[in-house]
Amino acid sequence: MPSLHASKLLPPGFSAVATSSDRDSAAITIRATGAISACPSCGVLSDRIHSRYLRRLADLPIAGQRVVLKLLARRFRCDAALCARRIFTERFDCNVLEPWARRTVRLDQVVHCLALALGGRPAASFARRLSMPVSNDTLLRAVRRHGSPSFPPPAIIGIDDWAWRRNQRYGTLICDLERRKTIALLPDREPATAEAWLTNQPQIAVVARDRGGGYALATQRALPNAVQVADRWHLMENASHAFLDAVRKSMRQIRAAIGAATINPALLTAAEKLQYEGYLRREETNAAILAMAKEGATIKEIVRRTGYSRGLARKVLRGQRSDIFRVRSSSLDPYLPWLDEQ
Repeated sequence: MPSLHASKLLPPGFSAVATSSDRDSAAITIRATGAISACPSCGVLSDRIHSRYLRRLADLPIAGQRVVLKLLARRFRCDAALCARRIFTERFDCNVLEPWARRTVRLDQVVHCLALALGGRPAASFARRLSMPVSNDTLLRAVRRHGSPSFPPPAIIGIDDWAWRRNQRYGTLICDLERRKTIALLPDREPATAEAWLTNQPQIAVVARDRGGGYALATQRALPNAVQVADRWHLMENASHAFLDAVRKSMRQIRAAIGAATINPALLTAAEKLQYEGYLRREETNAAILAMAKEGATIKEIVRRTGYSRGLARKVLRGQRSDIFRVRSSSLDPYLPWLDEQ
């Protein structure tokens, strides 16, 4: 069985000097094993140490404990005659530790993955449970710092709006429908913004969009030869809305066809009596509006004479407010006659 040494828990290129721990965290003092470092300005190697200073780095947890690396970093003198930098701090492998970083690269990769998977606050809460405490702002900064990966030129895209803040601010979402990936987020949903992005993608052949005119105009200007189609979600949403609207207008006829129980107010519960009284008031209102409309009164005249809103009058005339009152059925209904006899 291979042995496990403390040096194997550290990032490559470092050795442990001292360790300490308390209830919640473990601190490991480390130093670089290399004797020389390259100047970041001129690239000349130097082994002349000027001074040392302490860097505190966060690393992956060990056995459920938060790990703090105390790095004894060195400053070197640059001996190049033409170099403007006389003193520089030692540099490390970019896959291990970046300049000015407060986390090792391997921890930063985990933080970036958490931010992509869960977002800000949920990822911050989960990271604390994993003994890697980071704030939600730090997670979002990690996503912005890494940026978005380059994507192959898409041929079939979907474009739609999404809400930064509902009913106040919207952006534009663009997806590669062949690879099922989001490839761009635009700051607003203005046609000019979408047009500028589409102009840089002349290879796009099909654009799936909603029924709004903004994206249609942007696509027509930027990609005049592209085929525009309505996406599946909006087709289903529009079909569902049309179906529900048709059913809602015909509910009186539908319930009359399937049969409606005769309402006896004396047998209603207190809650059903309140609902029944409201139903009667609505029916009276509907009858009054329909009678005035039959006499030739306009919606404006109906609103003036009755005091009802224009939207209410429009719903009544469209048949969207007429219905049949139904009481809620109970599993005891078939046995009520027998119970009455007993």
